[in-house]
Amino acid sequence: MTMKLDWLRGCGTALVTPFKKDGSVDDGCFRDLVKRQIKNGVKILIPCGTTGEAATMDESERLNVIAMTIEEAHKLKAKVIAGTGSNSTAATIDFTRKVRELGADGALVVAPYYNKPTQEGMFAHFGEIAKSVKRFPIMLYNVPSRTSSNISAETTLRLAEKFENIVATKEASGNFSQIMAICAHRPKNFRVFSGDDATTLPMISIGADGLVSVCSNEIPKETSAMVEKALDGAWTAARKIHYKILPLMEANFIEASPAPCKFVMKEMGLLEENLRLPLVPVTEPTRKKLRELLKDLN
Repeated sequence: MTMKLDWLRGCGTALVTPFKKDGSVDDGCFRDLVKRQIKNGVKILIPCGTTGEAATMDESERLNVIAMTIEEAHKLKAKVIAGTGSNSTAATIDFTRKVRELGADGALVVAPYYNKPTQEGMFAHFGEIAKSVKRFPIMLYNVPSRTSSNISAETTLRLAEKFENIVATKEASGNFSQIMAICAHRPKNFRVFSGDDATTLPMISIGADGLVSVCSNEIPKETSAMVEKALDGAWTAARKIHYKILPLMEANFIEASPAPCKFVMKEMGLLEENLRLPLVPVTEPTRKKLRELLKDLN
């Protein structure tokens, strides 16, 4: 049976990683961002995912960012699900063990990118990871637009049934037939999270349990409130927030994420707009659109 985790519900933030002009991680700024998240209602922090530009960070940097997240989050009774996935099963196991030792509450493990494994390969990959970190919670991350492969509903359900510590999936496939199949047939205690801000409300309506958000980097209070109201069945209130912040949810992906999000956060005075190559700051037309949007949102 899937491990029961009462805290695994609601809005989690896929944290951006602030960099200084010299390219190094801005530790002080990052700690402030984590505290801001929790102060504004976010109870789950997810460092070192796509939004955190983990693909351009070395292992020591990722461990440092995760350690800072754990230190700040646990002071304020929040949870940390650290991004540990890669396209190497052995490397993922090694890194997942390290974040467990740091005190993380779970791991977010993306589907292997570039290799394009079969469904049997997916099952074997995630199964080996689960067996190697027994009793340590794992959230699958299905994002075909970035990995060029899909974790099917059948594979997700097989993994959920077989391994008690595979406790959730972050679904960013946009395939509602697949998502409904997972929601309808999942074992007890297995959680489904939206991996796309804009589809969160409809996903919760069919049984999802929460959101791993980009938008909550900018507006954590509003995003977490929308998720909580939807989970509580207050649909009118949830829809009101959804449609108010939907333009920002969509604008965060005008260009490659997290570049638009970092520009918005820079405009809000939260960080410097520094990204690591091959990502670059957003273009001037996008800046103009985002500034107009921020003005509309007040």
